[in-house]
Amino acid sequence: MTATAETRINFRTDPETKEAATRVFDTLGIDMSTALNMFLKQTVRNQALPFTPSVDTTANMEARRQAFAREGRRFDTVDELRSFYGD
Repeated sequence: MTATAETRINFRTDPETKEAATRVFDTLGIDMSTALNMFLKQTVRNQALPFTPSVDTTANMEARRQAFAREGRRFDTVDELRSFYGD
């Protein structure tokens, strides 16, 4: 077996983002290093970012955050949803 040389990359992020990302990676059963290597390898493979950057409204970002965290209003039926929104 041949030894593989490794390179260390350091970058800065805020503590809240690091903690939130760590929780997601823990749920997926991977560590931060593995997740970042996946990002880098996918970037190289695609010769592009592995996501589409976009400008989004604060309301949409908050709605997505709530959905991911399973927060916010929940409906048991489509009729309840329609009734809530007056449809």
